Amino acid sequence: MSRKKVLIITYYWPPAGGPGVQRWLKFVKYLPEFNIEPIVYIPENANYPLTDSSLIDEVSPDIKIIKQPIKEPYKLAGLLSKKSSKTISKGIISESKTQSIVEKLMLYVRGNFFIPDARKNWVSPSVRFLYSFLLEQKIETIITTGPPHSLHLIGLKLKEKLGVKWLADFRDPWTTIGYHKQLKLTRKSKQKHLDLERQVLNTADQIIVTSFVTKKEFERLTPKPIEVITNGFDSEATKEVKLNSDFSIAHIGSLLSKRNPELLWKVLAELIEEVDGFAEVFKLKFIGAVSEDVLKLIDDNNLSDYVDKIGYVSHKEAIEYQKKSQILLLIEIDSEETKCIIPGKLFEYMVSNRPIVSIGPKDSDVEKIIKETNTGSYFYYEDSKLLKTAILSYYKAFQDKTLKSHPIGLQKYHRRALTESLSKLL
Repeated sequence: MSRKKVLIITYYWPPAGGPGVQRWLKFVKYLPEFNIEPIVYIPENANYPLTDSSLIDEVSPDIKIIKQPIKEPYKLAGLLSKKSSKTISKGIISESKTQSIVEKLMLYVRGNFFIPDARKNWVSPSVRFLYSFLLEQKIETIITTGPPHSLHLIGLKLKEKLGVKWLADFRDPWTTIGYHKQLKLTRKSKQKHLDLERQVLNTADQIIVTSFVTKKEFERLTPKPIEVITNGFDSEATKEVKLNSDFSIAHIGSLLSKRNPELLWKVLAELIEEVDGFAEVFKLKFIGAVSEDVLKLIDDNNLSDYVDKIGYVSHKEAIEYQKKSQILLLIEIDSEETKCIIPGKLFEYMVSNRPIVSIGPKDSDVEKIIKETNTGSYFYYEDSKLLKTAILSYYKAFQDKTLKSHPIGLQKYHRRALTESLSKLL
């Protein structure tokens, strides 16, 4: 029986680093096991904000990858301000009151001249190229994954021209994602985003989302079938690591300005003052980009001496940091819009055998998953007493050398199981 060919249109692909690349890298890895041949379409010269060359080794030489050039406005913006261009492309947007004139201008241009996003100019050349390619290769099914949501416009046009079966995968929401409010959109631009989002949702044959909250949100916009396929974890081949000897609380990934839990910094400052021996062993580790606003608030709470700022590391090294840290930190902005966000790292946290301390909005998907899998503790922004009690109990378990998590039911989040769910839609 011949394998079904499927074209996957994605912006993020090795050597891109960060969370955006993992989802389809892993789907592509496992799809051949379910009699599906993935063909991957990517930009030839993408200006990735983060790179991780170690991920190139995960791409099988048997996978067909096709590339077309892309014009990246962030390269041009870098001539105006290299720092602002790089941080905005990473999704790090500082508070309005601390933004420079250059940053405000760049956000306005990004929001109103590049709809739906800065990769919009790749749409037309991609449609021209893929129109012929799909006909030649006799491919009848395509998948687009966003962000960048401009890639869904490639799917939209190919669906209109060729009538292919089209699955639109949303790793994040579109118009309700947190940073949209910071893009200084005009009323006309906001409406254009809403119109494009509705058009994509009502034209695709199948919508895939990574969270249950996003599914509910999209169900109000389209009658098309929507399937939740979360991100997950893979069987990572990492070397054996030794647990940190200090009481390390580690955050892996970007910690943006809005994700700045003052209650946590205050609780940690109190524990340093009140608990004998805590100050001697406590470490706060940041693996990834950290906003200046976060570091300032940490300093205001006299915690700077306890901070170990490691910066961005490869995915393999990030997994090692997860396994050797005593506690893993997961922070989300306290808002209605962020209830749907399930960071990819949550699933890797869950299989690290380390307890998770998560702070976020009430009734979020993260809260649901952490409670269901028994992988840690979840707190709301008004829960400072509960948070303090939990960290103190973790500290006592650390002293007794009994600190670890006790997960249940994780196998459904393995990348192979998730790919099986995807294969059924195909």
